Amino acid sequence: MADTGSDRLLQGLPMPAMLIQGEDRVVACNALALTLLGEGIVGRNPAVAVRTPAVLEAIGAAARSGGVHEARMAVRRDGQEQLFQVTVSAQEGGLVLCVFRDISEAEQAGAMRRDFVANVSHELRTPLTALIGFIETLRHAARDDPAARDRFLGIMEHEAGRMNRLVRDLLQLSRVEAEERVRPRDRVEVRGVLEGVISSLRGVAEREGSSVVLTGAGAVVPGDADQLTQVFTNLIENALKYGNAGQVVRVTLTPEETVRGAAVRVDVADQGEGIDPVHLPRLTERFYRVDSHRSRELGGTGLGLAIVKHIVSRHRGWLRVDSVPGEGSRFSVVLPLG
Repeated sequence: MADTGSDRLLQGLPMPAMLIQGEDRVVACNALALTLLGEGIVGRNPAVAVRTPAVLEAIGAAARSGGVHEARMAVRRDGQEQLFQVTVSAQEGGLVLCVFRDISEAEQAGAMRRDFVANVSHELRTPLTALIGFIETLRHAARDDPAARDRFLGIMEHEAGRMNRLVRDLLQLSRVEAEERVRPRDRVEVRGVLEGVISSLRGVAEREGSSVVLTGAGAVVPGDADQLTQVFTNLIENALKYGNAGQVVRVTLTPEETVRGAAVRVDVADQGEGIDPVHLPRLTERFYRVDSHRSRELGGTGLGLAIVKHIVSRHRGWLRVDSVPGEGSRFSVVLPLG
């Protein structure tokens, strides 16, 4: 068994660690290692605790030839996979030290960054390719064709506007994420915000032949008026654009008791086609669209609901989505009053 000093050293480490004699017997573990690898592993072969061949190979290499070796190990815990970077180093007296560093969040963040860059590149490439193609056409084949020139310039304006909206939403998403942990301290009257949003979207409603009806008493919440305006503009505008023409979009304020205390719930309900349940868990993902073609045609960037989610989170609230295909959708924002 390891001496008392070694035991104290292992217990002081802030990550799972175990000592192995040679390559065939675990002689000590800290509490974190027992939680990770299982009770009763001390005194047994490390293969009982670790079933990853790469880690066992690193242990063998350190025991036979010394040095420091690295390996990765995946562990399934509570229904989720955790990824560990395992550092295996030879110690005095024929001991081998294994330290397990959880890199799950770092790997997930890296994957999210890669996906984000790939998505942004894809979203920008399409309008840029269109602009380059039309510029080339205008310089040559359509140089002396006024009708074609006007049509192409209209399309170019649309594509340039799409890129501008994408950059605007990316900047907004970045700002919202940076502020998410800082709770706003202003007092905001929610009904007043909604009335302003509905007034600003009157033109959109008229173009769609639709109307927006607001009901419910006002409520004051700790908040950022500009960000809440963005939340409700996004939700009501989506309801107008993706609902059926001639519909009534109903916006309702309702008092609600939650586990965090008193709150107000704002429901935005449309009379559109509804959303298949398979899409609901992913609606707030960046660039996720239920209907990619229709969303792009209507000027959507695929970032609106991601921005909504982060703003609502900053306000310590939450977003709920209920939808029945063929019957419409209801987006609910719950905001704590205190």
